[in-house]
Amino acid sequence: MKKIITIFGATGNLMYKKLFPALSNLFKNKFLDIKTKIYLVGRKDYTLEDYLLEAKKEIKTNIEWDLLLPHLNYIQMDFSSLDDYKRLKTIINEDESLKDKMFYLAVPPQLFPVIAKGINSSGLITKGSENERIVFEKPFGEDLTTAQKINKELWQYFEEKQIYRIDHYLGKEMIQNILIVRFTNTIFEQAWNNKTISSIQIVAKETEGVLRRGNYYDKVGALKDMVQSHLLQMVSLVTMEKPKTFSSDDIKDEKVKVIKQLSIDKEDIILGQYQGYQDSINIESGSTTETFVFAKACINNERWKGVPIYLLTGKSLDEKKSEIIINFKNDSNNFKNVLNNKLIIRVAPVEGVNFIFNVKEAGLSEKVVPANLDYCHTCNYLGNTPEAYEKLLLDLFNKQNSLFTRWDEIESSWKIIDEVKTYKHELFIYNNYEEIKELIIKRNEVLIDDL
Repeated sequence: MKKIITIFGATGNLMYKKLFPALSNLFKNKFLDIKTKIYLVGRKDYTLEDYLLEAKKEIKTNIEWDLLLPHLNYIQMDFSSLDDYKRLKTIINEDESLKDKMFYLAVPPQLFPVIAKGINSSGLITKGSENERIVFEKPFGEDLTTAQKINKELWQYFEEKQIYRIDHYLGKEMIQNILIVRFTNTIFEQAWNNKTISSIQIVAKETEGVLRRGNYYDKVGALKDMVQSHLLQMVSLVTMEKPKTFSSDDIKDEKVKVIKQLSIDKEDIILGQYQGYQDSINIESGSTTETFVFAKACINNERWKGVPIYLLTGKSLDEKKSEIIINFKNDSNNFKNVLNNKLIIRVAPVEGVNFIFNVKEAGLSEKVVPANLDYCHTCNYLGNTPEAYEKLLLDLFNKQNSLFTRWDEIESSWKIIDEVKTYKHELFIYNNYEEIKELIIKRNEVLIDDL
């Protein structure tokens, strides 16, 4: 069956920075069939040659253009014109072969309903068709109400099984590895509860500020941009119960259950904004948008009752790092200076797993010292590890939706964030990460060295 992907928003940053490199690597490594067609849809009046000249100026990574070129077509469209969608349908259906069709919306959320309606009204996608699907990028709305409105409109045109919602964090290698680490290692699975775990930390730190994304970011902030999607997805994978099977729906059922059991107390939140944020391009003067979030969450069930889950994310911090830290309890009363065991799942920039445990120091001393079992996933992969978008695109082509978010996951996480947004918090202006650490230590009992 001939596979066709049509990408709306082909002149945007997502296309240049993520989708082109991912598609190039998939063709290079022969994961995509040579008959695959890519229709690049934009509002600018380009020929394919003009478009590629512009794309090459924007793309900084190595692209196998000779491999890609035979698969590419550029189409100029007015996204509000039904006639243009009908014209696109005519182009796609030029040959009579049976087709597997994907429509990727790399556009702002306000265009989702417009394009979805055009795709449906023109007959580009038939509701319920197994060989036709549509793909959306986050953010999925600005709050629960807008997310519900968008989703309601989408369900007019498509069935849930045809809708693929991308959270690119789910495509990262070590995020995919969380369930493997948990459920295939008895040493961890048997100890994965409040009897042996003292706390969980989910960290996603960035050194950069908002750069040129101010127009988007100032309307969103760290709570909506990072916590609602990436961090709560990581929490759900770490804390969910073992699913009946490891099918997509069974995994998502358990993720939804645990998200619904999660709460964040208004006394356990710190919101911050880095000094100089308001001087960035397209940021409103006097903006109260948060660029940093620290929160303590809890899960009200038998497995996790009493275990604090610390969430930390922010921009303009001391390092770029995303990781999950499982802190085990220390019940050793017969030895002095024994450190607690830790399991660290490193998501970015280096991927891997660390397990920290106690051993006797070499020599005549009786001193107990920490030892580190270190698995470097990045180091053990021949060549570069695949980018998240390579995996997500490949799964899209193969109709595998395990790494895409289901509507009830999004709905449950928005309920949490909407409640947090109703709380009144003083915005902490920070110059550096040391100031943040001092405030966290003052307000919370947390193993700050790991944060």
